[in-house]
Amino acid sequence: MTAQPPTSSETPRAELAVVIPLHNESLVIDTLMRRLENVLQTLDTSSEVILVDDGSTDNSWLQITHYQPQAFRLQCFALSRNFGKEAALTAGLQQADANAVIILDADCQDPPELIPKMLEAWKKGADVVNMKRRVRLGETWFKRRTAGLFYRLIGYLSDIPIPRNVGDFRLLSRRVVEEINRLQERNRYMKGLLSWPGFHQITIEYDREPRTAGDSKWNYWQLFLLAISGITAFSNKPLRLASLLGLAIACSSLVYGLWVVIKTLVFGETVPGYPSLMVVMLFIGGIELITIGILGEYIGRIFTEVKARPNYIIRQAQQSAPQTVAQHQAEPQKT
Repeated sequence: MTAQPPTSSETPRAELAVVIPLHNESLVIDTLMRRLENVLQTLDTSSEVILVDDGSTDNSWLQITHYQPQAFRLQCFALSRNFGKEAALTAGLQQADANAVIILDADCQDPPELIPKMLEAWKKGADVVNMKRRVRLGETWFKRRTAGLFYRLIGYLSDIPIPRNVGDFRLLSRRVVEEINRLQERNRYMKGLLSWPGFHQITIEYDREPRTAGDSKWNYWQLFLLAISGITAFSNKPLRLASLLGLAIACSSLVYGLWVVIKTLVFGETVPGYPSLMVVMLFIGGIELITIGILGEYIGRIFTEVKARPNYIIRQAQQSAPQTVAQHQAEPQKT
């Protein structure tokens, strides 16, 4: 089981929880918390913010643990090392105890100001509110094109519908969060897992802002590996395509072999076909290596699941009540 710190059963369940995984985001934490304060203090509902520090090496943990919230209860969790965003997000969802949970990135690209609109859709009956990126400001043309290609590809290959251009930014009802928390797999592609339970979903479009400060923690190689993880986690079609490709090559080889025999018997063969033979051998060898690689990806995931290691380990946890409440509790009782 995943390691979790003890929680108090006396703490009432909040109406809204905002889960934010972060890694080396010291440059944007102040801006993020200020914007969250401005939004959450306008809501007539109890709120909590859950910050999961995924092994930051800067002073992110110091910043979030010294922050004094005004409008919400703050829970901070530090993982024992950098387990990755998917693991940090898993930790945040498992610690969230609220009727509605919103996932937010720490870089402020997903505006917190949309939270009231998301809550309104949830109160009207939506179990999942997907936030679809209409435009992606601050991103290169190549990244936008490859992201669009990936969403189309995984939409075709996936066994479940995964919304296009929808990231982790979304609202989940309590029953959806509980179903996601029941999933014990180690190879976690959260965009797929968040869509897996189904239930009633609606989509709201918005313009994604550029980063407030700092640089993205995802390079193109990591994004490529994440794409491979998403495809293999939610589809067996690559295995079927490899089988169909092998069958097509075998049939083509049989037809070509018959043609060579007939041509030799009827017309004779004056010049040995060394170049064409090498091309065919290299082509078939490349296809075999690609197929073995696809099999290796799935076998590697089986190996990871069999080991059953926890998705994360929590090193430290801290909770802060809203400052106004804390000050009221600290005042002596008058007689």
